[in-house]
Amino acid sequence: MKEELKYIGQKIVENDLELAKKVVFQKDSILMKQIELSKLPIAERIKYRAILIRYFGKALYGNLDEIREKVICWGREAAQIAIRDNISLSSTLRGIYLYRTVIWDAFTEELNKREFAPITMLDVSKIIDPLLDLVCEIIGEEFEKHNQKLMEVAYTALEELSVPVVPIVKGIVVLPIVGAVDTHRAKLIMDISLHESARLGVSYLILDVSGVPIIDTMVANQLFQVVKALQLTGVEVIITGIRPEIAQTVVKLGIHFGDIKTRATMMQALYELGITKS
Repeated sequence: MKEELKYIGQKIVENDLELAKKVVFQKDSILMKQIELSKLPIAERIKYRAILIRYFGKALYGNLDEIREKVICWGREAAQIAIRDNISLSSTLRGIYLYRTVIWDAFTEELNKREFAPITMLDVSKIIDPLLDLVCEIIGEEFEKHNQKLMEVAYTALEELSVPVVPIVKGIVVLPIVGAVDTHRAKLIMDISLHESARLGVSYLILDVSGVPIIDTMVANQLFQVVKALQLTGVEVIITGIRPEIAQTVVKLGIHFGDIKTRATMMQALYELGITKS
């Protein structure tokens, strides 16, 4: 049995390029579109696919653990190439599934020529099929990692947009906060306000909280931390937009704003800073 597996494996290795060509030139509309999208020349694609075919062949008579590691590396690299060339996950996996068809066609041909025992087909399947599944699994994982990175970048960009530091005149900016404030967002507000204040040479920052639905002890403490950090850098902060119902809640909770300057509206704060309608 081992000799039969070795013979089949060697045949696969010997014909790796021919088998790779069959994979590349399969009459599959999705795969052909994938070829068009790829920046890798056809000749290079054939050579690259031939590498995986050789691994499948060697798996029938070589060290399977070593082959598995090589297959994993190949899968990761293949995924990165597909991602770089903007090829979808479904198209990439479809290309991998074609290996199974091409290899089994070649194996069936040898089976008929050499009259191998039927169990040989099962033994080949037990070795090659898990490797094909492994390639698909690795490619899927790489695409998932890539998509996660894209989501993180998009989320970060969205977060930064949620903390807009708006210059009014030289030295005066407005930071309107809209939505709930939690620990994570408070840190973002602090980081961006400190960075932008230093970059713009800010003397006064109006922190407008009219868009914050609830100000409880936790939110107040988060805002205090932001204000104190800005004050340490020489920026005077004015909090505006505390609505009457929120003011009542703040008083009931015993929250004290201390020496932090507050004004009813942003317009009032701007007026006190000398900014009026022309």
